Amino acid sequence: MNLDSLGWSNFFANSFEPYRQEGFIVGRVAIEHRKTYILYSEYGELSAEVTGKLRYQASQTKDFPAVGDWVVIRARDSEKQATIHEILPRKSKFSRKIAGAKTEEQIVATNVDTVLLVSGLDGDFNPRRIERYLILAWDSGANPVIVLNKADLCENVERCLTQVEAIALGIPIVVLSATNHQGFNALKPHLQPGQTVALLGSSGVGKSTITNQLIGTAVQTVQSVRHSDDRGKHTTTHRELIVLPTGGLIMDTPGMREIQIWAGDESLQETFADIETLAQQCHFRNCQHNCEPGCPVQQALDEGRLDYQRFLNYQKLQKELNYLARKQDERLNLAEKEKWKKIHKAMRNHNKR
Repeated sequence: MNLDSLGWSNFFANSFEPYRQEGFIVGRVAIEHRKTYILYSEYGELSAEVTGKLRYQASQTKDFPAVGDWVVIRARDSEKQATIHEILPRKSKFSRKIAGAKTEEQIVATNVDTVLLVSGLDGDFNPRRIERYLILAWDSGANPVIVLNKADLCENVERCLTQVEAIALGIPIVVLSATNHQGFNALKPHLQPGQTVALLGSSGVGKSTITNQLIGTAVQTVQSVRHSDDRGKHTTTHRELIVLPTGGLIMDTPGMREIQIWAGDESLQETFADIETLAQQCHFRNCQHNCEPGCPVQQALDEGRLDYQRFLNYQKLQKELNYLARKQDERLNLAEKEKWKKIHKAMRNHNKR
C-alpha cells in the first residue's frame, strides 16, 4: 500500500523523522479489537499489539491507538505481525465522553479530514441532534459536512433543508437517497485520494448503506429501521477504516443514540454563532437572556428571528459543557494530588536507604 494513498502527509512525516532514523516504520490503524489492531502499511495489512511500555504508560483509553491513528511500529513481515511503539501526534480527533458516570474521554476517530454528519429525513429527523453533533465536529478539528439521507422517505425535503440551513451556518449540506443511489455526486469533492472521511450519526440513519454505495460492494451489513419510531439497530459494531476505489478512505462508526459531549466552549460558540453574536450585544456581562432589560437575545426571540427550541438547546448544551468542565477540573486536581503522593512516597523510601 502507498502511504500517500492512506493519508500520509508532511504533518506526520515531520513527527516520524526521529523514529525513521532509528529504523522504525509506520502503519495506520484500520481496525481495533480489544487492544489488538489491524494496520495498513507498505507491507500490506498487519496484525499488531502495543508494547508493554506503551500499555504501562497509558493511564486512560485515549492513550491507546484509535482507528485512524498513525503509529510507529516494528514489523515482522514474514509473519504479517507488528508491534506498536508510539502514536504519532493526531491532526484531528473526534471524541465523546464514555458512557456512565465516569468522566473520561473516548476517542471515536482520529486524523479525519471531513466529518459527514448523517441524519435521516424520515420520522427520526431531529435538528437538535444535528446541533449536538456539530459541537463535537467543530471540536475535532475536521471539516463538517451535513448529509441528509432518506430523501425518498421525506414528504417535504425543502422544509427540512431550510431548518438545517438555519442551524448550520456556512456548512455544506448534501441531500441523499442512499438506497436509490441518488445525490452521491455531491460527496465527490470530499472523497479525494488520500483524504479521510468519517461517517457519524445515530443508528438507522443509513451510514452503512452510504458506505456500501461508495465502495460498490456490500461490505457493511444493512438492517432496516423499526417502523414504529424510525429508529435503527446498531448495524456497524466497530469502527473500521476502509480504502475506497477512488483512493480516499472512509470510516464507518457505530450509531450513537445520545452522544455524550466531550468538547470545549469554543465549539459551542462555533455551532451557535448566531446566538453568540446576539449575546455579545447584551448590556450586562453575565446576561442570562431571560428577563434582563434590553437583552438582544430576548428581543430576537420575541420578534421570531431566533428559534425558541434552538435557544433552549443552546442553554442545555451550555450547562452540559460547564458541568463537564467542572468534572474535568476535579479529575485533574485528583490526578495531580495522586502524582505528588507517589513522588513524596518515593522520596521517603529513598531517604530511608
